Amino acid sequence: MIRRVRLDGPADVAGWRTAARALLAAKVPPASISWATDDEAGDLFVEQDHDLAGGGTAPSSVPRAFLELADAGLLHSDPGRFALFYRLLVRVSADRGVMEDAADPDLVRARDLAKAVRRDKHKMTAFVRFREVATEAGGHFVAWFEPEHHIVEATAPFFVRRFAAMRWSILTPERSAHWDGRDLTFAPGAERADAPDGDALEAVWRTYYASIFNPARLKVDAMRAEMPKKYWRNLPEASLIRPLIASAARQTAAMVAAPATEPKKGHRLVEQPDLLQPSDRSTIETLRADVDGCRNCPLWADATQAVFGEGPDDAGVMVVGEQPGDKEDLKGRPFVGPAGALFDRAAEEAGLERDKVYVTNAVKHFKFEPRGKFRLHKTPGPTEIAACRPWLEREMTAVSPRLVVAMGATAARAVMGKAVKIGETRGTILKRDGEPDVLVTVHPSYLLRVPDEARKAEEYARFVEDLKLAAPFLKAA
Repeated sequence: MIRRVRLDGPADVAGWRTAARALLAAKVPPASISWATDDEAGDLFVEQDHDLAGGGTAPSSVPRAFLELADAGLLHSDPGRFALFYRLLVRVSADRGVMEDAADPDLVRARDLAKAVRRDKHKMTAFVRFREVATEAGGHFVAWFEPEHHIVEATAPFFVRRFAAMRWSILTPERSAHWDGRDLTFAPGAERADAPDGDALEAVWRTYYASIFNPARLKVDAMRAEMPKKYWRNLPEASLIRPLIASAARQTAAMVAAPATEPKKGHRLVEQPDLLQPSDRSTIETLRADVDGCRNCPLWADATQAVFGEGPDDAGVMVVGEQPGDKEDLKGRPFVGPAGALFDRAAEEAGLERDKVYVTNAVKHFKFEPRGKFRLHKTPGPTEIAACRPWLEREMTAVSPRLVVAMGATAARAVMGKAVKIGETRGTILKRDGEPDVLVTVHPSYLLRVPDEARKAEEYARFVEDLKLAAPFLKAA
């Protein structure tokens, strides 16, 4: 007979973990288990549920990559997900190399499930629209969403962080989330009719959406891929999409035909090159070829060449520095100067294999100040960081790392999109919804500038400890 293992619900990842550990310790083969949830009917040919507490010896540890993969993939709606991940757990506990076999059918399927769940969570954070309803306690904001997978409980904390000051509910067919300003609770699913169709602010939202619409940058296929039609009926701006698309060509022609705006008195009209934007089909190779033509800021004029990143285009870890130095500018390669050599030594000590890491810089051209025969480094400013950020974002999208190591304040600002205090965030893995985790540390050039040898040794050791946090992320999830 088959042993039944019943979980509390379709999103009971913690329950699956507990059961899986006990089953693994008891050496129960995957084929002898029937996984079920409380909302599923019983099976006449399956034994009664078993108490899995205790018994057996503790199973060997498994790679963190597997646990992260399971945490995402187990939220998929595929009814076979619990069996798939237990089968994979049994295999990985016996041979950790399974997680490195890109052609393994179980691993390929598990990654597909996890990828679909992450995409669904991203869609939820992007396309939930709250409408205000009046209650005795004051305004309450309600949204309707139809996820494809069991993601409500895993995604709700994002909305707590984003909308902590307001009371809200997110209703879905399977599960609903409620925030009263203090506690996050969950309840059974709801009907579409339980959510409001609109509120007084929607006219303002539509006006705002129409005002920021840029017809010259419209890419219909890319827009539909990012915002599928299934979500349109819940978006206030959806009624504007078709008219705006239809009028885009006419508006673009009118913008091109319009005369140039006269500068204000006292201001000189300066000829500016068009900002070069990475294409939507960017790969590392197309980005590397295109970046040499970038004129988004003045740095290109004095630099020898643009210096793009290098390394495996599927690396689990991406390391971001500040900008090319003198040697990098001359050679056209990142991390080949003194700071790069110091990074290589520290990375080797930390177990971070350089040939498996993708390295790049936040700014792609060398900013310097001439001093006789020498070119002295100058820190890039916010304008230059912002001008280069589209390249870095596309680079991260193309590589799709699990972790980004931001070395120094400039890199941290470029990766996080805001100023970051190194001392407050250093040495901690920063989790981000729908984006790679981030590890902030110092730039190795800082270590080269420390004058006291004893302190330099301490700072170097601390830098190595930071990089050790990144080493486990080398393995693909």
